Amino acid sequence: MKISTKGRYALRVMLDLALHDTGEFISLKDVSARQGITVKYLEQIMTVLTRAGYVRSQRGNNGGYRLAKDPAEYTAGDILRVMEGSLAPVACLEDVPNQCPRAESCPTLPFWEGLADVINTYVDSVTLQNLKDQTTDMAGNDFII
Repeated sequence: MKISTKGRYALRVMLDLALHDTGEFISLKDVSARQGITVKYLEQIMTVLTRAGYVRSQRGNNGGYRLAKDPAEYTAGDILRVMEGSLAPVACLEDVPNQCPRAESCPTLPFWEGLADVINTYVDSVTLQNLKDQTTDMAGNDFII
């Protein structure tokens, strides 16, 4: 499993919105400047995040985007799945129940199920608030003696 650029950037954008939340809408131009992602590419990502209800948008002079919920209510898994779809390491685990004709006799299926469980457990244990706190802590350690 490899996370695409859109998935990685979506997580960065959501974190950027959380870090710079003042209650106002944040322009894509500002996010673009901070993240080094083109506005055009951000528009594609924001369309998906808006449709999923993860961000709210507003048009006009004071327009832009902001999170629809508190950062603690989003997991990294939520954000990645909305951009990537299933995070299953193999295709046969994407369907529930497993539709693979070899599922009953596949000797490696338990391994893939275990890997999927580890991936999903981890990405669902990390919230946007956790990432925000970690980023703030890292920035707070930037002092000179």
